[in-house]
Parts: sequence; structure tokens; C-alpha cells
Amino acid sequence: MGNSYAGQLKSARFEEALHNSIEASLRCSSVVPRPIFSQLYLDPDQHPFSSADVKPKVEDLDKDLVHRYTQNGSLDFSNSLTANEMEDDEDDEEMSESNSPPIPYSQKPAPEGSCTTDGFCQAGKDLRLVSLCMEQIDIPAGFLLVGAKSPNLPEHILVCAVDKRFLPDDHGKNALLGFSGNCIGCGERGFRYFTEFSNHINLKLTTQPKKQKHLKYYLVRSSQGVLSKGPLICWKECRSRQSSATCHSLKPNSSVSSTVTPENGTTNGYKSGFIQTDAANGNSSHGGKSSASGSTPARPLTYSLSPRPSYASGDPATMFISGPPKKRHRGWYTGSPVPQPGLVVPVPTVRPLARNEPLLSAPGPQTPLTGILQPRPIPAGETVIVPENLLSNSGIRPVILIGYGTLPYFYGNVGDIVVSPLLVNCYKIPQVENKDLEQLGLTGGQLLSVENMILLTIQYLVRLGPDQIPLREEFEQIMLKAMQEFTLRERALQMGAQCIPVSPGQLPWLARLIASVSQDLVHVIVTQNSLAEGISETLRTLSEMRHYQRLPDYVVAICASKMRGNEFCVVVLGQHQSRALAESMLTTSEFLKEISYELITGKVSFLASHFKNTSLGDDLDKLLEKMQQRRGDSVVTPFNGDLNECVSPQEAAAMIPTQNLDLDNETFQIYQPQLTVARKLLSQVCAIADSGSQSLDLGHFSKVDFIIIVPRSEVLVQQTLQRIRQSGVLVDLGLEENGSAHQRAEKYVVRLDSEIQTKFEVFMRRVKQNPYTLFVLVHDNSHVELTSVISGSLSHGEPSHGLADRVINCREVLEAFNLLVLQVSSFPYTLQTQQSRVSSSNEVHWIQLDSTEDMGCEEKLYFGLNEYSKSLQWGVTSPLLRCDETFEKMVNTLLERYPRLHSMVVRCYLLIQQYSEALMALTTMATLRDHSTPETLSIMDDLLSSPGKNKSGRGHMLIIRVPSMQLAMLAKERLQEVRNKLGLQYRFEIILGNPASELNVAPHFVARLKTWRGNEQEEWVPRTYQDLEGLPCIVILTGKDPLGETFPRSLKYCDLRLIDSSYLTRTALEQEVGLACCYVSKEVIRGPAVALDLSGKEQERATVSENDLDELLIDLERPQSNSSAVTGTSGSIMENGVSSSSTADKSQKQPVTPSFQSPGTSVGLDEGVSAGTSAAGETLKQECDSLGPHMASSTTSKPSSSSSGPRTLPWPGQPVRGCRGLHTALPPVVILSKAAYSLLGPQKGGKLPASSALLPHADVAWVSALRPLLHKDMSSEEQSLYYRQWTSARQHHADFSNQPDPNSGALSFHPRRLLLTGPPQVGKTGSYLQFLRILFRMLIRLLEVDVYDEEEINTDQSESSEVSQSAGEPWPDIESFSKMPFDVSVHDPKYSAMSLVYTEKLAGVKQEAIKESKVEEPRKRETVSMMLTKYAAYNTFHHCEQCHQYMDFTAASQMSDSTLHAFTFSSSMLGEEVQLYFIIPKSKESHFVFSKQGKHLESMRLPLVSDKNLNAVKSPIFTPSSGRHEHGLLNLFHAMEGTNHLHLLVVKEYEMPLYRKYWPNHIMLVLPGMFNNAGVGAARFLIKELSYHNLELERNRLEELGVKRQCVWPFIVVMDDSCVLWNIHSVQEQSSQSRETGVSSKNVSLKSVLQHIEATPKIAHYAILGIQKWSSKLNSQSLKTPFSRCHVHDFILLNIDLTQNVQYDFNRYFCEDVDFNLRTNSSGLLICRFNNFSLMKKHVQVGGQRDFVVKPKIMVSESIAAILPLQYICAPDSEHTLLAAPAQFLLEKFLQHASYKLFPKAIRNFKSPVLAIDCYLNIGPEVAICYVSSRPHSSNVSCEGVFFSGLLLYLCDSFVGADLLKKFKFLKGATLCVICQDRSSLRQTIVRLELEDVWQFRLRDEFQTANSSDDKPLYFLTGRHV
Repeated sequence: MGNSYAGQLKSARFEEALHNSIEASLRCSSVVPRPIFSQLYLDPDQHPFSSADVKPKVEDLDKDLVHRYTQNGSLDFSNSLTANEMEDDEDDEEMSESNSPPIPYSQKPAPEGSCTTDGFCQAGKDLRLVSLCMEQIDIPAGFLLVGAKSPNLPEHILVCAVDKRFLPDDHGKNALLGFSGNCIGCGERGFRYFTEFSNHINLKLTTQPKKQKHLKYYLVRSSQGVLSKGPLICWKECRSRQSSATCHSLKPNSSVSSTVTPENGTTNGYKSGFIQTDAANGNSSHGGKSSASGSTPARPLTYSLSPRPSYASGDPATMFISGPPKKRHRGWYTGSPVPQPGLVVPVPTVRPLARNEPLLSAPGPQTPLTGILQPRPIPAGETVIVPENLLSNSGIRPVILIGYGTLPYFYGNVGDIVVSPLLVNCYKIPQVENKDLEQLGLTGGQLLSVENMILLTIQYLVRLGPDQIPLREEFEQIMLKAMQEFTLRERALQMGAQCIPVSPGQLPWLARLIASVSQDLVHVIVTQNSLAEGISETLRTLSEMRHYQRLPDYVVAICASKMRGNEFCVVVLGQHQSRALAESMLTTSEFLKEISYELITGKVSFLASHFKNTSLGDDLDKLLEKMQQRRGDSVVTPFNGDLNECVSPQEAAAMIPTQNLDLDNETFQIYQPQLTVARKLLSQVCAIADSGSQSLDLGHFSKVDFIIIVPRSEVLVQQTLQRIRQSGVLVDLGLEENGSAHQRAEKYVVRLDSEIQTKFEVFMRRVKQNPYTLFVLVHDNSHVELTSVISGSLSHGEPSHGLADRVINCREVLEAFNLLVLQVSSFPYTLQTQQSRVSSSNEVHWIQLDSTEDMGCEEKLYFGLNEYSKSLQWGVTSPLLRCDETFEKMVNTLLERYPRLHSMVVRCYLLIQQYSEALMALTTMATLRDHSTPETLSIMDDLLSSPGKNKSGRGHMLIIRVPSMQLAMLAKERLQEVRNKLGLQYRFEIILGNPASELNVAPHFVARLKTWRGNEQEEWVPRTYQDLEGLPCIVILTGKDPLGETFPRSLKYCDLRLIDSSYLTRTALEQEVGLACCYVSKEVIRGPAVALDLSGKEQERATVSENDLDELLIDLERPQSNSSAVTGTSGSIMENGVSSSSTADKSQKQPVTPSFQSPGTSVGLDEGVSAGTSAAGETLKQECDSLGPHMASSTTSKPSSSSSGPRTLPWPGQPVRGCRGLHTALPPVVILSKAAYSLLGPQKGGKLPASSALLPHADVAWVSALRPLLHKDMSSEEQSLYYRQWTSARQHHADFSNQPDPNSGALSFHPRRLLLTGPPQVGKTGSYLQFLRILFRMLIRLLEVDVYDEEEINTDQSESSEVSQSAGEPWPDIESFSKMPFDVSVHDPKYSAMSLVYTEKLAGVKQEAIKESKVEEPRKRETVSMMLTKYAAYNTFHHCEQCHQYMDFTAASQMSDSTLHAFTFSSSMLGEEVQLYFIIPKSKESHFVFSKQGKHLESMRLPLVSDKNLNAVKSPIFTPSSGRHEHGLLNLFHAMEGTNHLHLLVVKEYEMPLYRKYWPNHIMLVLPGMFNNAGVGAARFLIKELSYHNLELERNRLEELGVKRQCVWPFIVVMDDSCVLWNIHSVQEQSSQSRETGVSSKNVSLKSVLQHIEATPKIAHYAILGIQKWSSKLNSQSLKTPFSRCHVHDFILLNIDLTQNVQYDFNRYFCEDVDFNLRTNSSGLLICRFNNFSLMKKHVQVGGQRDFVVKPKIMVSESIAAILPLQYICAPDSEHTLLAAPAQFLLEKFLQHASYKLFPKAIRNFKSPVLAIDCYLNIGPEVAICYVSSRPHSSNVSCEGVFFSGLLLYLCDSFVGADLLKKFKFLKGATLCVICQDRSSLRQTIVRLELEDVWQFRLRDEFQTANSSDDKPLYFLTGRHV
């Protein structure tokens, strides 16, 4: 359905005939209007036109169904509607003039027991269309489905099957008399009489049943198979009756249901979309097209008119019927072919209103969309005859604002009135949900009475004053406030009832009382019978009015009817108001069409001829010719000279300006705000990836590619290309080579035009072909033309229609998993509706710019819309936002003279004349000065004089915004002609800024631009507006919307005087001012005057008395420069040639008091400054989107502020002008029309809504008239949420189809779509280009890993092993290897802050050297970034096709499929049974042995030593992990090359659920709960114990199968969860060039490393095998020995059989591996390190062996100082704060820091180490430890002649005896530390080891760890050697 009126017919002849018929009817001599039926029959022979001309499109037919009226009024809120009144019944002809009630038709009673329910047949079967629309109905051949109407069910159609021979053809003829029909409910056939049939289907008629009257519609199946109402059946009567009404429009029917469509714009059936047709004036406002884009179709059903194909061409409502009338029709004049009383035309209006609402239902019975109207007789009181020549006589086209109640029919000259539904929704109080009511401060029942609404309306109109027009948004807020007042008063009275209402009797008196204060601007007419009387009276007065009489602006017609209660409407008669209201009803596209129509049809010829003369009355063309002749061939000098100096054209073209050195256009910088926003975008992308919705997997991509889609603007395309080239993003993303990037950039920017489809398909093909590339589709300026593809019929044939929708919302884009859509917009409101496709959490808003304080470092500040509004408070006489009052007065005079032309046409012609005359006034005819407005004159003066000031010839740019293409071309031609005839063609350029074409600049200006730029190539031409920097020019900018083009810094004036009341949406208005937004240097804001204070500190401002004010104005007007040649000649203009509006007309302005600060401060801001002292370049209009690199510097020879921070650097050799400092140029000056100024300008006491309160965009509608106010200071995030709640997309909007889920109400957002919003020209392009760059870097980062890169420590380079194997050997030889000594020194760099292990070599090392290296604090460990290879181990964030089964459980195997098995064994060390749990996924059960019955876990399978499977690794891999369920590198799929392997995660009990969640496919080994706080020693201890126990079980099991015990594989792999990559190194042969032998490394898989090590000959003789740690410093020196016998860490192959008796210390938190290695070695076992392999460890920032946060056990206060390690111990039984941490942990941490206290003699004394028996503990890096094993036959370091500086006994066992200790010698004063589990064992140990003989103890030397006794503290005793 649409919103055209049926009268929008294409034929001009038809309109003409119509026009004639109307005229004839009005001139008709008969006094009484004819009855309505007399005009229903026209003889076809007298048709003045063929019926083919009259057939509108079928779609138009559908659209018309919506606009209907009922007799009782579309706006009646009463509940009194009965079903009969609702029914559009045609009364019988006889009754058409009498008002007697209809006599019910007497029907036979229904048979006994049959159903009599309406809508069901007598057999009880449902016949209603709503029930049957989806059914398949079988009907006999020759029958058709038709719809019958029952008066009792107005909202339903009953479905019947009727023989089509008894139905009429397309022309209403040839229907056989009689009837033949079937009931499709019960299937009964053969009804031969309609009476009988109507009884059967329970029609229950009040009149005689006639098929003609009750069979209304054909029923048709839509393409979806839904049966729905089709065209009217064209019976003769109904056909002819409608013919009259179709000419313009039909009376809308209130049965248009609000439920069908959320925003059909109907106002209870009153469709707000009407079209003004000038048919009565012989023209149609849209060239006859049916229009509808502003209002939405009421439902998107297309009818397939299958039953009668011929309907496709004929609109049943427009055919004229032949044949004489039946005898009963009175008043048929054989002689008159013309319908007699003027046409019945309900209210055509100007257009589908831009702000129609979702409809709020009336309380009366609701009906779904019922059909096409049925005309009805109209009581005489309900009609209004529009007087003839109303517009011509009065010069006014009245606008009727629909109020409350029924509007009458209009006859006659209806083209001269307009009906507007502007305020209608304000009077219908919606059903608002309670939560919204609370938000609004209302109670549920609190609605305004009609009387109150009328009074409020009158008050509002009175308050508007002569200049303003009613605004819906403003009135809605007034209504809301009124309701809130009532609510408050009601609460105050504590009464449920309403406060005493205005009684209908008081209403007229109160209404007149309120209107009486309006100075006759508002009149009230009260009538008794109907509104028609009041309206007729008003129109009559208007048509008879004499010119000297003054008309009211508004007439409020009130009908105080006893029956229907009060109704009212407003007739707007004000010249300005009526025109503005009518024009504001057109959408931009519509009024641009209207303008081009006026220009094409020559309606403007009167206006054009008016402007042929100058204001002085001379013929303009002749005058110009005369001047041209007087000048001869010469032209005005191009620059560096006065306007009087002339030169020859050749000379002018050859003049070369000085080169401008400071113009640095090419550098592209990204500024801090842009970086911040780019990061915000990136973090939002990461948030999408992490959201768990699986919609984006960043780990999948290794590359970024993009495409930028921009609106149809050639300049914008070039500008974006320039940014891409300057930013170097193509090279950075690796998309193009450095050389070709410049040319290739073009394929990355696509314009939304007809060619986009092919380019876009190419792009989508790239998206599909590169699944590992993340594509970003940037839709820039995404608010422009966001119409849906489907609404094509509404598009008025606009070429760009629906293109954006087709691209952005197509299925491929929505489904591509590797495509992000980034929509970028300065005015995102149209994307923020209830149907938005972008989630509000995916919006990224520009950072708040307005805080003046925190901009410290930025050199430039953004100057946007808010700053323009605030600048009006600066108190300068030349404000940046201006309204040209003089111009407005001239316009108003002209508009009165030309009422039929669109005001923009009039304004444009006037503006052209203004500029032309200003040019003439400034060059030749000074007499014309007084006829130009001061504003125009000063602009032109500035434009002409600035190039003349110096040799550089630079000047300003002026933009004149002319939205209409035709008007813009006209303006360009006229101004160019005037310029050329005055000889100024070398002085300044005039450029047409047409989005569709490239810039066209004259060659001599291009040459000048090239000179300024310096090094451009020969063929360079300007392609963007920024390229015009410094060129004196006028740009006439055309096109429907400004499209985000950036203007140069030399832009000084922005003339928006044509932007008038047609621009009443927020986007339309703000984007026009957005042209001038730019960055300015800080000085402007803080600068020469404190008056620029933007923080609005009103209170501090000095209040200036009236006298002071005048002085102040004068003071401010002093120009700082002898500005221009204007001064002497014209007294009417102020001295500097600038008329500031505040002084031009003080009487009308408000007092300016608050805007001034103090007389001294504001000086120096008026724009005379820039005229004299600094020329164009200083207008800091800056290269916006890249936030331009340099401030513009002056182009004159005067010094300039090249603003790099606050200091000013004059050009070398230029004296700085002393007195005033440097003036910084202001942002461009914007000249607005009065209407725009009132919305953007100062808020007069809050009287006007700011532009932000307007409807945000023409494509959206308010959801409700009741809504809170949008505050101007809301942040953009809050505004977004506001619009998402209170606006919805109209039907032609691209998002309209994205409706919330009807069941759940859930919104459907596109998960991979983001919206970047920021004010115009703020730098969004630079920001999203930077975003692409950092997104790529991040993806690369995801493919990189930070690995530790540290050199080995404690290496002695000179050392070479005595027994060395040759470098090429792949495996160690057991014989020679066992002869190598063990290197006890620890080389792993992670232990750099640890105690050294004593060796004989250490004794010889100079202490100083070590001291130096050791003292430093714990440092940050060195890392380096490496690319991940295909053999890496991964964490949970990695996903790829190959390993997803390894990682995820499939839907088939749920988490419950993994089973829990207990496994118990006894441990001699722990002295008790240990119970571990295995969690084994189904897929991994093959690795285990279970008992036959009961599935009891028996053992884990182990392979045999002899197994030779090349594809498998034999050793089970154990990985202890803690705190790294997400970040641990536990995915070994790629590292193991995808082969099957046994991998067990060893986790603590409390972390098991997390690990299980993230690694559902891994086998888990869960440690007992007692180890929840234990360190890594416990995990290793249990792994080893369990493995040994399992080895025994497997040996027993396999022995039964005949396998020898020693043949079972005894090795396990224990590796950290941070091992990421493995490498193999080989030493290359020495080449002659290089001294150093090189090392080649390559990445290998973990599988190949393990297989290599497992293949070691005689492997069972090795206890531990490992590999070395990777470092970038690995050199041939370290690889010289392929195998070392030394410590191995982090990744070991452990022989659990050999090491059965060597245990990990399960108490340990630190250095457990060093301790274990030393014990293993002292037991005589072999530890071998393979040096040709290396391991890379990832720097994982979370989890692992993190320190406990040591806190007090009982927290006294929240904020507590950190506890130092020395506080981790205390004296036993003391009052010390007890800590919540394991005792062992406290002890180890204490020892690391306590070496000074415990072992003072050992500090840096490596000759005398501390003796540690059977343990290695870290006691600080400045102490060496000599490890000695107490076991018999153990191999220890030689202690001959060593004097130890201390003795450390840690939990020593029975092997340590007194005799052993007596072997060692100690220094005098050496110290002892004995550590035991408890106090008693401490005493026993001292006694047993006879320590008191040699060591002296004091009572106070006993300590314990600072645990409570429940936590089992450790005790230790210290003593001194005596």
C-alpha cells in the first residue's frame, strides 16, 4: 500500500479536463449544489480523453486503499461508534436526501437449529477472509472468489464463490441478471437468488439484499499464496460514484487499522500522506507522478491480479461509465457533460508528511485494512466549497491543520488549500506502557480532555509570534508538560478524579480570552453544527479580503456540537506560516522535483523577468554590456593590485604568484583522538570475537583487506583515494607494492552508482576466495540514501535508490564469516531506530571533544555545530553564525508577490541578484551599494580584495549551497556572466560543486594552484576541494545532501541562505552546517579574547548597563585594519564593511548583555581583522579527516602563526607585528536563513527547540507523541539509546524489514557490524584507516608469540669438555657420555636470581665480577616476538579446521561423555594411600585398561621398548597446569603433527571444572584436594609416583601376556604448559668468508623431537633427557658439544624406572627441578641434554607459578600495607600477624631474601659456600650453595680444604648423622640453620646430630613461619659456629 492519492494521474489532458470540469461546476448558475448522485454518470462519448490515459498503475490502486474517511470522522475518540456507523453503507438512492433512519429489511428467520453467528454460514462454517486467507479453496470452473461485506462485521470480508457470468466486466457492463453462487464454508452449491444466499451466509442486512451492493471485491492470491482483498468489483453504481472522487483523493476510511502496520502514518485512519495536486490549476505538483516516499505504505502486499488480468491496466476507481441513468436518478442534465457541484475532494495535502507516526488506535472498534471506499451521501453541513481563485486573489494557500474530530469534504478549487496532519498525532494520546509512563512522570489515566487540548493549541499559536511556524516536536513537549502538570496537581489533591475540567460551555469564552492577547494574530471561530461552517467562513473572508485588511495568522475553528462534543481544526492564513508549513511537508526529493518542474514548465518566467532589472531599475544585461565596452579588452589584474588596475588577458594569464612554502598538503598524520577511536574500534572487534557467539574468529585470519563504499560524489571518491594514498595503508596491510599502490588505490573505493553491482561482485568473490583474510567493508556516510530495495516503486526513479541496501544488507554480506561491516556516519540517527541492524554495544562514538581542559597537548581543537551555537555567546559583533535580516525581509516581500513558486526558487533568484549587484557595486557602480545587503557586500568585498593584497595571490573560498541542480547551474551561469563582463575572470573562479561530476577549474587558475603547490606533475588537476587551498573562488555546492566532502582551510564563508523551512529534520539541517565544521588552533578558543570561553560561565560575566552596551558595540566595531574600500563610500555600512546583525537591527534583537564579558576583552574578533592583516590561509580550515598536518599559515607577506603549540614562529626575516600579537583566523562564517538560524541559533530562554529535538531523519518516524525531551548535552551514546527507543524506520527505510521477533520481541542485530559515529569533519576517515592498520597488526600479533630470549647464565666459554663427541652424532654414546662430568651449575636464565651451586671452578672466580652481575633487582625478562609455525602448541584462542575436533566436543559427544575414574595407590613418601581422579573422554578410553566388570580403571597402557611405530610417540605426556585454563598451551595437535598421542593435563581439584570446560577432549589427572595450595613440586611428585605405580601394573599385566618386565617403556614426558615451539639446530661448515661458523635453525614438531630422543640407543640407561632453551644468541660455540651432562628443565623425558628412589620434594614451590636434578646426579644417574634441539617458551602473563598474594589471615582493615618477606617468620608464640599462606611458601620466600641475616659470612664469598645436605634451596643470589648428598655411594663435589660459611639442614632424614657433619670444616662465625616440621622434631634433630657441641644456640634464635597452628608452621633454629 502506498500513499498516493488516486488522483495522481499521468495525463496532462486529463488534468486539463478535470480543471475545466471544476471550473464549469463552480460557475454553474444553479444556486443549490446538486445532490451528489447527479454527477455520477458521464457519457463516454463526451470523454475529452481516452480511458487509457486514466489508468494509473496497479500499485497506485493499492496505495489508495489506505486513504479513507468515514462519515463519523477519522479522529473521533468517542466510543459511541456503532457497527452500523462504521460500515460504509451506501444508503438507497431515495434516502440520499432525507435523514430518516433506514428501515431494517425484513428477512426470513433462519431455520431451526442453524448457526446465526456473523461471519459464519448457517452450517456454522467460518467464512471470514482472515480465517481462510491461507486455505486452499477449490471452486468450480467459471467461478471466482469474491468478498461480501456484512454490516455487522465491518472489519471482515466474507468469502463467497460466484459464477463470473453474473459479475460485470472491466467496464461495469455485461453482467447477467440474476445470481449463481456457492458457499465455500459448508460447500452447499447452487444458490440461484442472492437473497437466499445472503440468508445462508448470515449477512443480516438492513436493506434489500442486492449482489451489486454487497459483493464488493475480487479476492486474489498474493505471490506468497495468501488470499487477500483485491480490486473492487466494478458494478455500475459504485464505479461511477467513485469517478468523481478519484480526481484528487478520497475520504480516508477510519477502518485503517493501526495494528497492521506500525507506522502507516494514518491518524486513526487519517492518512498523513497526501499529495498536493495542483490539478485545479492545471498542473500536478510532481509532474503527475504518484508520490509517496515520505510516508510509508501501509502494508507491503502486492496483489497478483490473477482472476482478471485486465485489471492490471485499469484502476477500478477511475473509469468513467457510459449509459444513461436509471430513471430514479434525479438531476441528470442531458446537456451537461460535467459533474455539477464541484468535485468532492477530501483534502489533498502537500505530501506524505515527514513526521507521521505509528498509529495509535482509537478506542472504537478496530478493523483490519478494509477495502476500497464506498462513497456516501454527505449532509450539507459537512462540505466546504473552496472559493475560486483563492490563491490568485489572496496570495495565500491556506493550510488546514487537522485537529480533533471530523474534517469536512472539500469541493471546488481544492488545489488552493493544503491539509496538513502536522499536529494530529499530538491530539491522539497513545496507549503508552506503564514503564514509559513512569519515565515521563505520568500516571496511567492522566489524559488531556479535548477542551484542554484546544486551549493549549491556541496558547501555543499565540506564543509563536509572527516569525515562527508551528513545530510538531515543540508542541508535543508542551502537551507532555501539561499532562505532567495535571499529574502533579492530581497527586497534590490526592484524588483519583481529574481536576475540575473545562466544561464545553466555558470553552468558547476561554478560547477567545486566550486569543485576545495575540494582537489579532490568532482568531477563534466557534460554530454549532460542524467544522465546515467555520472553515467555509474563514475561506470566504480570505477570498473577499481587501489588500489593506490585516489577516490573522491562524484561525482556530471550534465546533461545539451537542451531539459529538467539541471538535476543532486550525486554518493557517499567515503568508509566511502557510507557505512554510506546506513546503515542509515535502521530502527533499519531492521539493527538488517540484523546483525542477517549476523551472521546466516556465512557471518562473515572471520572477525571472522581475530580476532582469537591477534594484535601481536599469536593465541589467544592457548595463553589463555597457561596462564591458567601457573596459574594452583589458581585465582586472588577477592579484597584487587594486580592482581598478587593468591588464590585458594574455598578461593576466601569464602572471605567476610567489610560491607558497608552507603548504604541506601531502603529509598525512594520525592525531591522538583518531588513534584513540581506532583503538576503540579494535577493542570492539575483539569484544565481538570474545563474545562467545562464534560470529568472529580472529585467530583464523592472517591478513586484512578492505573496500570503502561512498555516496555518489566524485569529489568524495577522490578525497578518500587521496587519504588512502597518503596514509600508506595499502602498503602497510601488504595489499599492494610500494610502487603500484598509488594506481591500485582505485579498486578500494567504490561509489554507490549503477556500476557498483559489478565492482561489488568482484569484491565478494575475493571475500569467498580468501577465507583466511578478514575483509572490512566500510560504508562511509552511511546515513545517505538508506532506502530499501523493495520500496523501488516509491523511489521517484532516483538512480541511487536502494543501492546501499542492496550492497550492505545482501545475504552474502550478512553471512560471510570473514567480513566485518563498518558503517561510518556523522549523522547516524537513521541507523539508530527500533529496527537498527547494529547493536548499540557495537557503536563506537568519537571521544568527547568539548572539554577545554584536557586538550593540553593537542594543537588544534575541533570546531563543530555545538561550538558554532556557543560562539553566539562570545559577544563579538561579527558572530560566526549569522542571519541576514535584510535579505529575509526582501525574500518575504517577493514571496508575497509570487505565491505559486517554491520559496527556494525565489530565494535563489534573489541571492543571484544580490551577488551580481555586489560585484557591480564593488567594481563599477557604487550606487548599487545600498541595494546589496551588508552581509553579501562584505563577503564579496573580502573575496575580491584579498588576492589583490600581495604577490602570492591567495584568497578565500565562499560556498553557496544550492540544493537544486537546475538552480545551481542557473546561478553559476548568471554569476559567471556578470564576473566575465566585469573583467574579473582572472580574479576569482566560480566552480559548480556537483557531486556527479569532477571539479572543473579554468587552466590559468590550475596553473596558479600548481605554482603554490610547488612540485606537482604537469598533468595535475585539482580533484578535491582541498586541492583548491588558497584559490579565491565561489563554489556553488549542489546536490540533495552534502556528502562529507572536506573543504580547504581557505574556506571563509558558507552561505546557507537557501536552506529554509524545508529542512526540518535534524540530519538535513545539521549536515548543512557540517560543511563549515573544521579544526582550529587553540588560540581561537582561548585566544586573543577571553570572550571565546566556551564553558559558558554565565554567572561571571559582567552585567553591562544599557549605556555601556552601546559603547561596547562601538568599541568592538573598530576594525583593526583599514579594512576595505567600502568605508568611505557608504554611510549605511559600518566602518569595516560588515554589518553585524546585532547592530543592524537592535530594536528586534534581545539585549546582548549576557554575551559580553568586559569591554576590554572582546576586541579583535570581528572579521575585519582577517580582511587586513591575515589572508586566506589563516582561516584554519584544516584537512579535516586526517586532521591536517599544519595550521594554515598566512598567505600574505605578513607574519603568520604557524601554530605548533602555543608559541608563534614568525617567518624568518619578517618583523613580528608588535601591538596585538598574532591573530588566529576564525572558523568559516556561516550565514543562515531565518528558519535555520532560529533552530541553530541562540536558545532564547529555552523558547525554541534546538535542532536536536527535531525528527532525527526523514526516513524515520517517532514511535510516540509522548516521549521525554532529548537534552542537548546528552552524550552521543545516550542519544543513540534515546533514538533506538523512540524512533522506528519508515517502510521505505532499508532497516524496516529488520523487525523484532514478534514472539520474543528480541532484536536481530548483525553480529559483525559496527557503527562509527563522530561529528562532521572530525577525522573519521583517518581513524578507520588507522583501525585497519592496527587490526592487521593485531592479527599478525595473534600469529606471533612472545618467547623468552635470554642467554644462558654461569657459562664458562673457555671450558671444553674433556670427553667430547664429534659434532655430527645424532645420539650420545653411552660409554663416552657416562665419563663426562656433571655440570652442577644452573644455566637456565630463569634462575638468574638464584643461589649458585658450588663447584671447584667457582672457588677460583673473582668475587667482584660476580658481585657486579648479581646485585641487580629482579628484572623484566627479555622476550622476542616469533611467528607461530605450523608446529606450535596453542591455547584455547586458536581455532582451525584441522584441530577443532581435537579441541571441541561435538554435539554428538557431550561433556557428560567423559567419565570420572578414581585411581588409588600407596606412597611411601606420603605414608598414606593417595587417591587421584582421571577424567577420561570417550574418545580416549583406548589408552586405558578397564576391568571386565564394572568398568573399573586398572591402568594406563604403555608401549614396549621394541615398538617401532614411525608415526607414534611412545611416552605419555604430562602437563601440570594451574591458572591457565585459557592461556595454557595445551593444544598439541599441530605440535604432534596431528598424530595420535597420550596427553594428560594435571590439574588441581578446584580448577578442574574450568579446565574441563575449556578442554573437554583432554584426559585430566586431578590432584587430591589436599594439594589445592601446593606448589609445582607436588604435581611433579605425584606424576612420578603415579607413573611408577602404573609402570608396575603394566609390567604385571604384560608379564601375564609373556612380555619381559624390562621391555615395558619406562619413560614419560613432563612438560610445562608454556612450551610453544621446538627447533633443530645444525652447525654449518665454515665458509672461507666468515670466521664464525654459522648455525642454521629450523622449526620442527614436538613429535619429531620426541621420536628422535626416544630412538636414543640404550635409552633405558639414562635417567633424564632434555633439550636446551632457545636463545637468539645460540651460536656454534654452544652447539660445539652436541650433548651435555647438565641440568634440564621445563621439558624432560623422565625414566621412572631408574629414578624410582629419587623423588621430587612435594613441598616445594621453587627450584624443584634443580633440587631433583642434583639428587638424581648424586645417585650416579645420567642426565643428558640434547643441544641440537631447543625449546621456545612463551611468555604467558597469567597463571603458572604465580606468587601467592600474602595476606593476613584475619583482615583488620581493607587497605593494608604490603607484607615484606622478612615478616614471613616470627618468634614462636609471639603476637605477630599471622598470614594466610602455606608454611613452605613463606619459608622459601623468606630464605630468598634473608641471606644477610642467616648467612652473613657467605655473602659474596664463593670460596666458602653454605653447605646444604640433601637439598637445594634458593637462599639469595649472593650466596653459593654446596650440595652434598648424605646417601652412601653418592657422587659429590670434592670438599677437600673447603671452609664452609654456613650449614643448612632442611627436613633432614636418618641418613644425615653426627658423623657425616664432623667431616666438614666451617669458618669461625659460620652460621647454622636447621629447619624442621615442628618444635619437637627440631629439638630431637639438634640432640641427634650433637649440634650443641659445635654450634652455639640462643633461646631467641628459634623461629617459625608466620602461620597459625592450624596451617602447620615450619620451625627453624639458627646458631653460630664456635
